[in-house]
Amino acid sequence: MALEWAWLRDRESREAHGDDSCPTPGVYPHVLLLHGLTGSPTELAYVARHLRLAGRSTVWCPRLVNHGEPLNVLARTRSEQLYESARSYFLTAKQAADDAGVPLVVGGLSLGAVLALLLAAEFPAAIAGVICLAPTLFYDGWNVPWLHRIIPLVDYTPLKYFTYFREESPYGLKDESLRERVARVYQGVALRDNDYFGQHGYAHFPIRLLCESRHLIARCVGALRHVKAPLLVVQAVHDDATSPRNSQHVLENVGSTQKELMLLDNSFHMVTVDLERDRVASAMVRFCQHLTAKQSVRP
Repeated sequence: MALEWAWLRDRESREAHGDDSCPTPGVYPHVLLLHGLTGSPTELAYVARHLRLAGRSTVWCPRLVNHGEPLNVLARTRSEQLYESARSYFLTAKQAADDAGVPLVVGGLSLGAVLALLLAAEFPAAIAGVICLAPTLFYDGWNVPWLHRIIPLVDYTPLKYFTYFREESPYGLKDESLRERVARVYQGVALRDNDYFGQHGYAHFPIRLLCESRHLIARCVGALRHVKAPLLVVQAVHDDATSPRNSQHVLENVGSTQKELMLLDNSFHMVTVDLERDRVASAMVRFCQHLTAKQSVRP
């Protein structure tokens, strides 16, 4: 990732963004999926579709707070706002699941997985299962620049207000055709294109937002022992952003007794859209169906 500097002129927030992927009625568990930081619900669309068709689940893929807004608005997002956004969507999905008489599964990709774990820790009795896709507790993948090591220091300086990482290849993708498509879009976006937000998310990553994510991650690490729900963790062996050490840390520290790990050999960080997305989607469907079977045999 390359560093760029700019003091972005303030832009007004657009209208609030809701659920980009509207739920459809189902008889199996409702599933709430949360996208990653600076991402979009599009990165979950493929697995969500499989859950709807194969798993017959109602799936919610909301857009997190300020995602889809101008870059300067996104950069001002606080860690508390990110969690409250996820929490609000969770309460809505939970009410819908209760009304339908079905369990609720929460999951997410990258930082979305961190948010899902935080929800499971706060609401252990309300969540039937947790799906962690490329969970991000440590930025220790093979493509992470050394600059990430100084983020804890930058958090206490004014630098964070006008410093941005430009997203660069491989964009979390081993799929070369998809990688080239993302590259063509991102390379045409300048930092001062403050309003740009496409289906692939932002071409720039605000350092200020990265600092805020550290607070969420620290909170999640401290809460893992309170996670009691069955757990499915998916991680790429060659993840360019977060190594399998992240998944191992989650599995070793949660309070769950039912834990499953799927390691992928032919993917990078964006496991929901990369070369093994079918395997990921099938594993998610099986996980939800297993929870349904457990629910049906309860007295």
